[in-house]
Amino acid sequence: MPPLLVAYAGLVLLNLLGVGLHQEPLEWLTKPLLAPVLALHLWRLTLRSHPLVLAALAFATAGDVALLLSGAGAFVVGTACFLGTQVSYLVAFIRQGAAAYLRARPLLVIGCLALWAAANGALLPQLGALAWAVVPYSGALLTMAASAWVMGPRAAWGGAVFVSSDLLVGLGAAGAEFLGRPVLVMATYAAAQFLLVDAFVHARTAQNVDNAEGRDGHRRAAAAAGTDATGEAAGR
Repeated sequence: MPPLLVAYAGLVLLNLLGVGLHQEPLEWLTKPLLAPVLALHLWRLTLRSHPLVLAALAFATAGDVALLLSGAGAFVVGTACFLGTQVSYLVAFIRQGAAAYLRARPLLVIGCLALWAAANGALLPQLGALAWAVVPYSGALLTMAASAWVMGPRAAWGGAVFVSSDLLVGLGAAGAEFLGRPVLVMATYAAAQFLLVDAFVHARTAQNVDNAEGRDGHRRAAAAAGTDATGEAAGR
C-alpha cells in the first residue's frame, strides 16, 4: 500500500477508537487530518492538482472540524461545508460526462429522487429548524451520488456509502440514537471519501497506461514501417 494510504487507514482506526470510547482529544487529533491525507495521496499518485476534488476535500476538512463542535450552529456550518464538498464532487463528475450519463439512465435518476423524497419526508418533522439546511444538502448529496456512476464502480460505491453515512448523521440529528451509530457514521464517511478519491486516482492511472501503450504501439508501428520502407528501397 502507498504510505499515505497506510497513514489514512491508521488515522481512521484511531478516530473510530476515539469515537467509540468517547475520547474527544483523539477525535480532534485525527478527524481533521483525514481529508488532507487523501488530498496528498491524490496529488502524489496523479501528479496533478485535481482542483475540484481538492476543493471537495478542503470543504470536508472544514466540515469535519465544525461537526466536532456541539450545537445547532455547528451543525448548520458543518452542513454548509459539506454542501461545498458535494457540489465540488458533482461538478467534477459533470466534467467527466455525468449529465449525458444520467440522461441515458432515467431509472437511476428516478430512484435517487424517490430516496430523497422518502428520507426527507421521514426526517424533516423531527429536525425542526434544521430542516431548511438539510433539504438542499440532501439534494446535492444524492445528485452527486447519482453522477458518480459515470466514473465506474469505485465512485458509484463511494457516492452510495456517502449517502448512507449522512443518513446516519440525519438520524442522529433527528434524535434517533442507537448503539454504534457514531462509529458507523465515521466508518462509512472515511470509506466514502477514500472510494471517491480512489476513483480519480484510478482514472488517471488508467489514462497514463493507455497513453503509454498508445505511444509504444505508435513507436512499434513507426519502426516496422521504417524497416519495410528500407527493405523496399533495397529491393529496388
